Amino acid sequence: MDELIEKIIQFRDERDWKQFHDPKDLALSISLESSELLELFQWKNSQQAIEQHYSDMQDEIADILIYTLTLVHDLNIDVKDAVLQKINKNAEKYPVSSFKGSSKKGTRQ
Repeated sequence: MDELIEKIIQFRDERDWKQFHDPKDLALSISLESSELLELFQWKNSQQAIEQHYSDMQDEIADILIYTLTLVHDLNIDVKDAVLQKINKNAEKYPVSSFKGSSKKGTRQ
């Protein structure tokens, strides 16, 4: 992960783009790229969308990850630690005994 982040930051810094990459704009960019990914599914079922737009999906997912990892770097977030902490929070919030095979959220049914 560190090598990937280093490559992304090197690419950005070589172009002097850090000036445009404040946390708010990176968060906006993540949302915009996510919307572009979502648009590839519009008016299609999942399989149709994948068959028609697989390459574009890869590009959009890469864009999302690039902006996310740039934000992670700039906010000095340990990705592995953050993900593991969130998994632990979710495990407490959604115990297997109550949620296995269920799409319900929280205490709502």
